[in-house]
Amino acid sequence: MKLPAVTPADIRCALLLREEIALLDLRFEAGFATGHPLFAANMAVDRIAIEAEARMPRKDVPIVLYDDGEGLVATGAERLAALGYSNISTLEGGLKAWRAAGYEIFQDVNSYSKAFGELVEARRHTPSLSADEVAKLIADKANMAILDVRRFDEYATMNIPGSVSVPGAELVLRAGQAAPDPETTIIVNCAGRTRSIIGTQSLINAGVPNKVRALRNGTIGWTLARHTLDRGADRRGAIGPFDGGPANARDVAYRAGVRHIGANEMAALVAQSGRTLYRFDVRDAEEHSAGHLPGFRHYPGGQLVQETDMAAPVRGARIVLTDDRCVRADMTASWLAQMGWEVYVLEGGYDGALEIGPPRVLPKPDPAHRYRRPYEGADVAQAAMQAYLDWEYGLVEQLRRDGTHGFYVI
Repeated sequence: MKLPAVTPADIRCALLLREEIALLDLRFEAGFATGHPLFAANMAVDRIAIEAEARMPRKDVPIVLYDDGEGLVATGAERLAALGYSNISTLEGGLKAWRAAGYEIFQDVNSYSKAFGELVEARRHTPSLSADEVAKLIADKANMAILDVRRFDEYATMNIPGSVSVPGAELVLRAGQAAPDPETTIIVNCAGRTRSIIGTQSLINAGVPNKVRALRNGTIGWTLARHTLDRGADRRGAIGPFDGGPANARDVAYRAGVRHIGANEMAALVAQSGRTLYRFDVRDAEEHSAGHLPGFRHYPGGQLVQETDMAAPVRGARIVLTDDRCVRADMTASWLAQMGWEVYVLEGGYDGALEIGPPRVLPKPDPAHRYRRPYEGADVAQAAMQAYLDWEYGLVEQLRRDGTHGFYVI
């Protein structure tokens, strides 16, 4: 099939004007991680039949395909057309043309979420402690609580000794139970930097009475400082918000420009078929399975902020979040709004008919094609860990050079 071609300048224009665009990199994830435009999303050509309809719900959304000379575009276009997608173009000259135009190339995966996290730290001066400082607090049996904001499976694989699993969007909802004494220092950690920065700043933004600090560089920093990680922990933080937490979360969302909507407004958004609408239930998997609003895909809030390109590859789309307690939706929406998304929180609906059943989980890609993150597992070379941290530290300046992001920080 003959595809219309668009130039790198056309794509840049669409991004700057916040038009809808799905810029899809058709290489395997390992290739994608070697370099791509900021808002490109990876959808390997052999994953199109598995992923496309879940990740791009509108069949006439503008899609631009590219590779780096591997010859994947024709096959990708045919597979998308077979699924009913009708507005498919190709990036003229592929990734080589993007480079030749002098536009920025971003490495790794989830790059713009990670770049946003670095921007938050730079602008808000998010407080942190080094691995050695946290290790000393542990040794001194200080009044502290270490909250691990990664997915539970990541936490169980390896974790800071004594830490408790409280995935990112759950922090404001569970911090009061995890650290009921306002004199307790809360340490927030992830594997690297992004989720600990966002988690720490979430608690600060929501007005938790405790002193909150990020573990600088997460489990990577802990490992590089030659401290020991635990394995197989199963401590989970219970629900128990701090005083004023839910109201404060709503205020944070309000300050970020998030709007709460009801059933009428939701119906109006759904009726506007010319716009892509993502609907995400940001609670934990057990709550979603027990009963969720029809049409809402499960995506835990912390992961949604961390891997927005995977959840919502259509830049410029609308996002509606739901949560029966609103706290997690408000905090998640506040970050998505600051990343330039038009995002809403749907109020209510849980007293009506709910769907029962586990979340839909996309099959994992072939491990041979997957990019091995330098922050996962316990056998990553220290040089790779350090190189990853050095890359993250350079993201704020790279955002400045790229100029398309539209991020702001409240």
